[in-house]
Amino acid sequence: MQKHTLFFVTSLLLTGLTTQINLVAAQANQPLILSQNQANEQLNELLRQGQELVDNGDYLRAITTYKQAANLDRENPKIFSGIGYLYAHQGNFPEAAKAYKQAIFLDPNNAQWQYALGYSLANAGDNGGAAAAYRRAISLDGSNLNNYIGLGTVLMRSKDYDGAIATYQKILELSPGTSEAHELIASALLKQERPQQALAELRKAAQLSPTSSRIQLSLGIVLVNQGNLVAGMEAFEQAAQLEPRNAQVHIQIGKILQAQEDLEGALGAFQRASAINPNSVEAKSSIGEILLEQEQYLLAIVTYQRLTELTPEDPKIYYNLALALKERDRIKEAIAAVEKASKLYQTQENKEGVERAEALLERLKKSRR
Repeated sequence: MQKHTLFFVTSLLLTGLTTQINLVAAQANQPLILSQNQANEQLNELLRQGQELVDNGDYLRAITTYKQAANLDRENPKIFSGIGYLYAHQGNFPEAAKAYKQAIFLDPNNAQWQYALGYSLANAGDNGGAAAAYRRAISLDGSNLNNYIGLGTVLMRSKDYDGAIATYQKILELSPGTSEAHELIASALLKQERPQQALAELRKAAQLSPTSSRIQLSLGIVLVNQGNLVAGMEAFEQAAQLEPRNAQVHIQIGKILQAQEDLEGALGAFQRASAINPNSVEAKSSIGEILLEQEQYLLAIVTYQRLTELTPEDPKIYYNLALALKERDRIKEAIAAVEKASKLYQTQENKEGVERAEALLERLKKSRR
């Protein structure tokens, strides 16, 4: 088995920050409430029914009802914004965008709907359209930080890192104590391969939010990527103290210990991560590799069998399972596992993997003779 090498991605995946703002922010006002000034009784009744359906969580029927209301009053932007909100709530972002566009056509100066359009377009994969909508929202309401976060998100997705940094810096102008803005700037700087500047931003974030385990985790990743294992470990240990049930923290600690050839310590860290998140492929894969290296083949078999359930298309899992089965003289099962690995390597056009699997298969077949 090849010796495990330490690898850390060079970009921070600040998932809680760079993903889109929650749905509530996409529409601050609730879907349509009953109009007090509407003379049309049929329209009023549809609006009342629609609100009742929304309150009961029956969004599909609510959409149908609001569409009927829209057919009666094509000039009411709130009806279309309500439809957009409900489509977004269901995850149907293309339809949500269409509805918000109609609402904006009728009321182009509503910043909330511009934001909601940006949110919907971003989730529909139209980053350019989303950026334009967020910029319009900013022009109408330059004090709402959500508008800048949304814009920064789609600029990051579009690899406009300078634009994203400028957007996040605007957040700091409006709200200097926002640690998340420093984290986001660090994320963009890492994409530009500027780790020293990213580290400086993360340290600013840590000063503003000393109890954030996420920031300590990000600091640790950057430090380790720069080869500073000692400082990286200190950051990870701080993160673990702040959030003991964070599986990713224990995984990173395990990787450092494994790189330092402290297999027992690394195994313990990975096992803690796996106990927190039993479906963590990363933790279980690391456990399996250490068990193989320690020649704990029975436990390795159990680990890799579970991994075949969690990640059935990973050829390395089947290859390592075959290695463990071979050492327990379970040759028939080992052959089946390595044949599966070979097929998956072929599907992935991984020539080196195919050759390695075929070589093991040949050894296994010879051992049966």
